[in-house]
Amino acid sequence: MTEQLQRIHDKIRTIPDFPKPGIQFKDFTPLLANSGTLVLTSKLLAEPYKNQNVDFVAGLESRGFLFGLRLAQDLNAGFIPVRKPNKLPADTVSHKYELEYGTDTLEIHADAVDKGANVLIHDDLIATGGTAKACAELIEKLGGNIIGFSFIMQIDSLNGYKSLNESYLCSTLLSV
Repeated sequence: MTEQLQRIHDKIRTIPDFPKPGIQFKDFTPLLANSGTLVLTSKLLAEPYKNQNVDFVAGLESRGFLFGLRLAQDLNAGFIPVRKPNKLPADTVSHKYELEYGTDTLEIHADAVDKGANVLIHDDLIATGGTAKACAELIEKLGGNIIGFSFIMQIDSLNGYKSLNESYLCSTLLSV
């Protein structure tokens, strides 16, 4: 692990049994509180996509909003919030999907993506890949092109990348 990635890694703490027993929650709020690791994380997340002609970054609720918006700014792209049900005010499209500990639903505004737009999907963590895959299906349903997926962390033992289309560029800063 590089010195830069070690600095980011050191700012992530594990909270046992949150939100349910048996889950080892990866909390990156200490990373957000440190201006050096905040800027460094943003820089490293954007690097693989600088020449990918990204039109929009889709950030997944809620932790994907924190760096998703910064990523959109760094890539000179628009930002699309992808939310839990009943959080968006206009007409939405939804998708129900499986989590490692249950099911959930994502929604996106029906007019959020221009047909043919290049979209990068960002979330803080990839576990089983269900949330990222559900987001990709929503974007594609609206006519967007998935450029890739961006994550701060991946949980290696859950093999989340295997559920995503192998033709997409996927980048993760840390493996836990």
